[in-house]
Amino acid sequence: MKTVILIINLLLAGAAYLAAQVPDSLKYQSLKPYDFHLRYITTDSSVLIDVREPFEFRDKRLKGALNIPSSGNLDRAADTLDKNFSYFFYCTTGYRSSRAAIKLYNKGFSKLFNLEGGINAWKKERMPVVKGKSKKKSGS
Repeated sequence: MKTVILIINLLLAGAAYLAAQVPDSLKYQSLKPYDFHLRYITTDSSVLIDVREPFEFRDKRLKGALNIPSSGNLDRAADTLDKNFSYFFYCTTGYRSSRAAIKLYNKGFSKLFNLEGGINAWKKERMPVVKGKSKKKSGS
C-alpha cells in the first residue's frame, strides 16, 4: 500500500513539474517573413536584431538590423536592453534566433518575435536585403 501511494505521489510531482514548464510558443512569436516585417514596422519601440556572426551579417542582412551575435554577446547586451521594447530576432534559418528569444524571455523580456525560417525564408519570399558594411555618416 505504501508503495502505491509513493508511486502516485511521484507521478503527481512529475506531472506538476511538466505542467509548470512554459512551451516555447508562449515565450516568443514565430512569424513568417511578411508577417514578421509587417509586425516590425507597425510596432512602436521595436528593435531588429541579427544574431548571426559578424561575417554573416556583413554579407546580406535586413535593413536597420543590429548585429548582436547569439554566441555570447547577447547575454551581455541583455542587461542594457529595455524590457518595454519589442525585439525582432533573425538568423540564417531561425534556430539561433529562436534560442536568442528564449534567452531573453528567461531574463524577463516578453515582447519577442522570431523570423520563421530566418533570412533564408526572407530571401525566398523576395523580401529586401542590404549587402556590405553599414555606412557611417561623415562629419561634413
